[in-house]
Amino acid sequence: MPVFPSIEGEPDLAKVFRRFPHTVLPLLDYHDRLLRDWSPLTVAERELIAAYVSGLNACTYCHGAHVVAARAFGIDSDLFEGLMADLATSAVDEKLKPILAYVGKLTRTPAMMTEADAAAVYAAGWDEQALFDAVSVCALFNFMNRIVEGCGIKANPLAASPAELEARLARMGGSTADPHVGEPSYKRLAAMWGIDPQA
Repeated sequence: MPVFPSIEGEPDLAKVFRRFPHTVLPLLDYHDRLLRDWSPLTVAERELIAAYVSGLNACTYCHGAHVVAARAFGIDSDLFEGLMADLATSAVDEKLKPILAYVGKLTRTPAMMTEADAAAVYAAGWDEQALFDAVSVCALFNFMNRIVEGCGIKANPLAASPAELEARLARMGGSTADPHVGEPSYKRLAAMWGIDPQA
């Protein structure tokens, strides 16, 4: 029996959001502000964090969706296999590795975070805003991974056809001239999922 028998066919996030819309709009707004508003981390780097955290949680749907999004903002999709195998030896920019190590530890063993973990991020040249934004993206995707897995969503966006992948990329919204800011997609996503953004 599916998790939600009232949802027909294969469960997906759009169907779940339409079935339970009450808290979706604030969630989409927060998601959009966190991933697309200005940050010391570029949009691509925030999408990379989202994909990495989701990969650590073995959340196929979110990992795939944010690999696609990271690619849309300039991250080489070939980088992810090495990243998921071993952060230390991966092709990720060295400056980003302490942030990814931080969110990796926060995902696996949150009660074991120490000041030394933060110190490594600051030593790599990041400021407090960057660390807070990384923590926030990490927290959001631990949350989203559990929404997705708890609702029985198992689809893999990376397994989509080339045409479907291109359509997903188009829905991501283009980047502005500033790599630290993206076009907001909240209203477009709400409309795509059949949720009235004015409701």
